[in-house]
Amino acid sequence: MHLAELAVMKQRLAAERAHPIAATVAARDEAGAFLNSGDFAGGLAIVDRAVVEAETTLRGRDRAYGLGILHLRGLTLAGRLKEKATAERHIEAAWQVAEEFPEDIVDHGIHFGPENTAVHVISTASDMEDYRESLNTADDLVRGGLTLPATRVGPLHMNISRSKLALGDRGGALESLEAAWDVAPEMARVHPTSQELMRVLTSLHRRSNPRLTRLAKRAGVPF
Repeated sequence: MHLAELAVMKQRLAAERAHPIAATVAARDEAGAFLNSGDFAGGLAIVDRAVVEAETTLRGRDRAYGLGILHLRGLTLAGRLKEKATAERHIEAAWQVAEEFPEDIVDHGIHFGPENTAVHVISTASDMEDYRESLNTADDLVRGGLTLPATRVGPLHMNISRSKLALGDRGGALESLEAAWDVAPEMARVHPTSQELMRVLTSLHRRSNPRLTRLAKRAGVPF
């Protein structure tokens, strides 16, 4: 975490000498360092300040993109805090600016658009234990087709699996976890959500389950 904090500090200093959008990206990444260290309230404070700055310094497409990536970070942080009102504020704002992008784009190495907004909303709904909303959003997203890379689709399937498991659908949870492994096996092997899902599924299944056995073998989990 010390190295991560050093990286975002240097990024922020460099952004002061660059285009205003660089400062927005730096703030988003700094809030991400707070997210990864568990200081969700601190990360939200960074996002709130950056949103105000972006609204006054950015114009046109940069403004929509900058605000979009900030609100995605904000809704994730609010979801971890289970602050429903704050999360809904960021969700509404993210959807609003996502409407300016017919399809997802990649800028500064970060995806933004309708699909990635939906992916974040699905994850945050699960964090706030609104599992039915998470699955409803996922159904709409998958039905429309996915263009996001495996690094985004893998976690999507993990969060779908998480919601299904919470609602008692073990078979569906296993199916979605298998999908995560199929699209991004290297990520699924080390991702904390994937590991926790595997732990819970193997502990719940007392009978032989060939599909789960195969997946557990891929994950290196005794079963």
